[in-house]
Amino acid sequence: MNHELLSRELAADDPWRLDGNPFERERHTQMLRLSLNQGSITNALEVGCAAGAFTERLAPNCQRLTVIDVVPRAIALARRRMGEPPHISWIVSDVQQFSADKLFDLIVVAEVLYYVGDIADMRAAVRNLVQLLAPGGHLVFGSARDANCRRWGHAAGAETVIAMLNETLVEVERLECRGESVNEDCLLARFRNPVSGS
Repeated sequence: MNHELLSRELAADDPWRLDGNPFERERHTQMLRLSLNQGSITNALEVGCAAGAFTERLAPNCQRLTVIDVVPRAIALARRRMGEPPHISWIVSDVQQFSADKLFDLIVVAEVLYYVGDIADMRAAVRNLVQLLAPGGHLVFGSARDANCRRWGHAAGAETVIAMLNETLVEVERLECRGESVNEDCLLARFRNPVSGS
């Protein structure tokens, strides 16, 4: 059901007003700042590309970027927007099922996990993302708050997922993004995967 909802939402021009809304532009600016805080990015994963608004900002800062989305139309829109840079891989995949040969030094997942289903599905997605993150790597997470997500009919949002991420990763920074609408209220956080064996 959530995949169908995503597909319907992506049928609109500028879905979720990611290009035209000052709140969304500021949210992307802060996400990029958090993403670049660790320095150069060798191998990054973006989970949920929508129409490529954030992909366009992240891609020039990565040696390699893998972009996944469960909705084929999202991948098609983002690819059309970006052209075909050779350092980007585009994959239609569910975040819970996705696997990769190499670990990522940066994973960005924003406004995605509340679509995966119930709390158990969210936990499975978080567990998979943590397994894909290299030791010492960073994960940038963003989401509408729990209250908004529940009002929209989803199981949970930012506070719930941040608590899950804190079970395994180390939270380095957290900030609030607010806009003019009650729906424009999200949390962004950057996490570090503790380096094992050192």
